[in-house]
Amino acid sequence: MADPKLKQMIESGEFIAAPGVFDMISTLVADRMGFPALYVTGYGIAASHMGLPDAGIMTYTDMETRVRQIVQGSNTPVIADADTGYGGLLNVRHTVRGYEAAGVTAIQIEDQEYPKKCGHTPGRRVVPLEDMVAKIKVANDNRSSEDFLIIARTDSRTSLGLDEALRRGEAFEKAGADVVFIESPETVEEMQRINDRIGKPTLANMVSGGRTPILPSAELAKLGFAIGIHPALGFLAVGQALKDAYGALADSGDVSATNLEDFGEFSKLMGFEDVWEFDKKWAEV
Repeated sequence: MADPKLKQMIESGEFIAAPGVFDMISTLVADRMGFPALYVTGYGIAASHMGLPDAGIMTYTDMETRVRQIVQGSNTPVIADADTGYGGLLNVRHTVRGYEAAGVTAIQIEDQEYPKKCGHTPGRRVVPLEDMVAKIKVANDNRSSEDFLIIARTDSRTSLGLDEALRRGEAFEKAGADVVFIESPETVEEMQRINDRIGKPTLANMVSGGRTPILPSAELAKLGFAIGIHPALGFLAVGQALKDAYGALADSGDVSATNLEDFGEFSKLMGFEDVWEFDKKWAEV
């Protein structure tokens, strides 16, 4: 069931900063840090689950299975990437129903052609506007709760320009999207124009090394954004940490100076305290 807190926070004007999670370790860590929402990143799931690029290779089943596990393992509202809805209108219906049944609070659907590509990489193409509008209407018609939010994303800025992206954003708004996501604006001025034109809550995608300026949450809120997602923050941090730790082992064989999480604390994060209590209770049975 969708968590009503996310909609309530957006309606009250509270800015939503959502870190990207991509496996259960990142989920468990982020869930305990007090964020208003978590963002399940398709890029991160494709990378961590398959070791493959975010290029339309992940199927609905691949993604839904991991999204469901993440929702079950956290107490924070979950925003989940659903690519293009994984096909045509019938696929969108199936995806919306499946994500809502999995406990997702907000689903993100985009207007790319299939197979899609990561929003900050080249070569993206978008479907006709009317096709995406139909997907939004199908998504609206097939959610069972108004607390389950529909985030409509356009990837048209890079190939067709900001004016077309804004036109699409306005059409998404009229079609019933709860949040409008114009991907890859390239300047702060473009980010401001988005919020000057779009009446519904808007989402900013903060990808380190991507096309959009990386701004603090306070500045995003000042520009008018309701949500700021950081999909790559987690896996880029993990990637660098692994290079540092494994590099020390490979280079010198000495990892004593490596900055690591405390093993005992990590074991608690994984739920070993419950196992210890269980073993203690039943030790003499």
